[in-house]
Amino acid sequence: MLQPDEWQDLGDIENFKKQPLTEAFVGKKKVAVSFQDGKFGVVSGTCVHVGGPLGQGRLKGDYIVCPWHQWTYHRITGLGEPGYEDTVPQYEFEIKGDHLWVRKDPLTKGNRAPHPSHPLTRPLQRKEGPIRVVGISTTVMDRKNPRPSTSEVLLQVALDHAASQLRCETKLIQLDELKFRNCEGYYSKSARACTWPCSITQMDPADEMEKVYEALVHWGDVVMLATPIRWGAASSLYFKMAERLNCVQNQITLENKVLIRNKVASFIITGGQDNIQAVAGQLLMFFSELGFYFPQFPFIAHSRGWSAEDMEHNVDEVLKSEELREGARALVSRAVELALQRLGLKQVIDQTERGGRKAHRLV
Repeated sequence: MLQPDEWQDLGDIENFKKQPLTEAFVGKKKVAVSFQDGKFGVVSGTCVHVGGPLGQGRLKGDYIVCPWHQWTYHRITGLGEPGYEDTVPQYEFEIKGDHLWVRKDPLTKGNRAPHPSHPLTRPLQRKEGPIRVVGISTTVMDRKNPRPSTSEVLLQVALDHAASQLRCETKLIQLDELKFRNCEGYYSKSARACTWPCSITQMDPADEMEKVYEALVHWGDVVMLATPIRWGAASSLYFKMAERLNCVQNQITLENKVLIRNKVASFIITGGQDNIQAVAGQLLMFFSELGFYFPQFPFIAHSRGWSAEDMEHNVDEVLKSEELREGARALVSRAVELALQRLGLKQVIDQTERGGRKAHRLV
């Protein structure tokens, strides 16, 4: 006779035969009940990684795959796949009549094997030295068959000025040279499924989004992002990166951890189409949510307009425009000035170098 104080009746076994994997509760504890090849298995329903609901996952052979980050455990023993020491508790069960009974205390203990911390999780500490400026080009391009990128040209002007005249360290990241996966929407599964760094970065050593995380969170003091205008919006590569940067913003919600501190962002926006203000508005909103500060007049921009299809003239105009070049230099100067102030390395000044929404003078 099974004692109710030691065992719990989970109900009719037919309910558990309808699908390979079912989430149930033993007391307040989640369990994952599996049924395959005529055999039941009951293990803990909580993944030892970051608590994913195993009973809502799927079976891969005899292994339960966590729906959050794809960690796997044997559906009967709770052991990880060969080569992995992470385990979840196994539960003893019996079938009495047509009901599935599970002992309340697990038969085995779970184990979260020691995992080295990812380098990106190290404490935030700015190393001494000059202001560091990160340039991010979001232009989509075939680098083997290059074409002029007006936004990238102006970004390089700004970086050259920062290095030669402002004595900054600089780094250029061209997103189209990085191989990084699209955001897989872990946050949409559960807020706590979104980790820092992104689970993709943790699990896929070939994913190069780590270079962006390192530059923005740990290395840079100033970020200058350059984007073309594509159908009235920023580059598709910008949005691909932005989705992966959600894990930075989500740390504020989940852990009250602000990863971006005393950092400055500014933008270069160019294109054959209009909609500069909408593009700038999205950039400003997103980077403010990450925690960045902005200098006065935080972007420069140029466009030919909706009806201008003479793209070669657009490129020539930007390449020959000393006003736009001066606007790029002034923009990085304002950003560096603010970074120095935020870091306490320079007093606030009461004079701002001319900003100009488009870096053009009226004639």
